[in-house]
Amino acid sequence: MVEYESTRLDVVFQALSDGTRRRMLRSLSVQSRSVGELAAPFQISLAAASKHIKVLERAGLVQRRIQGRTHLCQLRAEALAEAEHWLQYYRQFWGERLDALETVLRVDPAEPSKGTTR
Repeated sequence: MVEYESTRLDVVFQALSDGTRRRMLRSLSVQSRSVGELAAPFQISLAAASKHIKVLERAGLVQRRIQGRTHLCQLRAEALAEAEHWLQYYRQFWGERLDALETVLRVDPAEPSKGTTR
């Protein structure tokens, strides 16, 4: 199994556990945005948006830079790639099991299965 430093992944998954933060990341995947632009679709205050962004920053998912009075946020996909790599193990785990189930289900029902007596 793939092993990773659990505290880092814990922080990433905790950040991703909130729908507002996931939508902010989706928006940032298109282009960098200001805190106000990230807050607008949610009708939340700039302070609330900033708190969400701080969670994303701590997880390494977002980088904020200041241009004058504007705080611009940019997606940092490296942390997402690490989480995806961790999830890949489970994708493979379930893929193998579902393939085995499909094989069992495709057996011709007219043929008696092994171990079955009539």
